[in-house]
Amino acid sequence: MLMQFYGVLSAMILLAAVALLFGADRVGTPVATVASPYVYLFGGNGALEEARNTSRTASPYWWLNSGGRIEIAGSLGSTMQGDAPQGDRWRTAYAASNPTDTDQGLHPQNIFRLVTRSLWGDASQEVELRLVADQKSQSPNRNASNGLFLMSRYVDGDTLYYAGLRVDGMAVIKKKYNGAYYTLAEAPAFPGAYDRDKNPNLLPHGEWLSIRSETAHTDGGIAIRLYLKRESDTNWLKLLEAIDRGQSGTPAIRGRGRGGIRTDFMDVQFRSYRMENL
Repeated sequence: MLMQFYGVLSAMILLAAVALLFGADRVGTPVATVASPYVYLFGGNGALEEARNTSRTASPYWWLNSGGRIEIAGSLGSTMQGDAPQGDRWRTAYAASNPTDTDQGLHPQNIFRLVTRSLWGDASQEVELRLVADQKSQSPNRNASNGLFLMSRYVDGDTLYYAGLRVDGMAVIKKKYNGAYYTLAEAPAFPGAYDRDKNPNLLPHGEWLSIRSETAHTDGGIAIRLYLKRESDTNWLKLLEAIDRGQSGTPAIRGRGRGGIRTDFMDVQFRSYRMENL
């Protein structure tokens, strides 16, 4: 009985330590009122730390839901890059809370989710980003469906739309509703044969890519459109369009929600973000 008590006590101490590292005691910053278009250029120098929820984030504009921190320097934002150093607060926290997806805490950036604090209805959003390196995690969740995505109509982590580029070279529009994923549209965008070990990412590395999504009411449903512009392109290329009318047996996400950026198992840099009413 005594050993059982100490086992429970140790687990409680560990959970308390993780909660502290994830900012349970942090006082947040009030949300800013933003106008359309909202443009963020990653200016200045500093870092935004992950927070447990929007009320505890230190930014009036952004909530880093997961990924440890976003670092800002030299007019660039970036996920954590490479291995987190020994003693880094997020290495410690993720080693305890999600060692599988973050390689024992070495790579919190493997599950990067940056969310706007402002709410949007019918809107477009754009991000300019550059893929720096892949993190070839042994996690079973590193797979062909990973990639670079814009999030829209974000109600919470279980209900939202995704539009973006998968590591297997596919463009995709998906809905996540109450935790279940539904593919609304997909088509090839980059050539090559994906292989988890030998060719784990067909997306361009070291090149600035601009990804744009539009989410708006149309024709009895919600239309989601995906566009791409590479460094050598003058105009946007429309990759996909889908209309969610509840075909999956789940309703379209019609209310206002947050926007944001998702990246999986990669080190990524950002140069600009823009959101605008449609």
